[in-house]
Amino acid sequence: MNFPAFEMSPVPVPGPDAVALQPFRGIYGMPMFVIVPCADIAKSVEFWVEGLGFFDFFTAPGQVTHLRRWAFQDVLLVPGAQAEGPGGLTVSFSCVLDEIDGIAEACERAVPGCTVGPRVMPWNSMELEVVTPEQTRVVMTAARPYDPDSPAAEHLRSMGIEGP
Repeated sequence: MNFPAFEMSPVPVPGPDAVALQPFRGIYGMPMFVIVPCADIAKSVEFWVEGLGFFDFFTAPGQVTHLRRWAFQDVLLVPGAQAEGPGGLTVSFSCVLDEIDGIAEACERAVPGCTVGPRVMPWNSMELEVVTPEQTRVVMTAARPYDPDSPAAEHLRSMGIEGP
């Protein structure tokens, strides 16, 4: 599989010196966002902010809290019934490798036992799975530096994907 010419993304290039983006506080038309029903919005806001690194972009009390992390990482928390357990849907957010351990520690402080990982995935990322208080399954995913001699690179080549 051949990819088009490399274009710069707002997501940092993977590497040991990758620096996380600052939270984006600007206004834009949201190309994608997640709506999360919550039995206790205040508890969910605290977890998403303290554990996952989002900030409260806007709140209409009793209606919606709009959370954001990097640009285009938007979550709307709305009043709703509490799920009995994590659902089949998972939402993933990009981060950098240096953030994974801190996010895991912060989430575990807030809700012990809510994380799985981090673990190295065959598609060359490090991923941390988190189950939030409202039972949303969130994966924080950080790309790993590409090593053409690694098992991950071989895995990608076996699927017809050549690395950069």
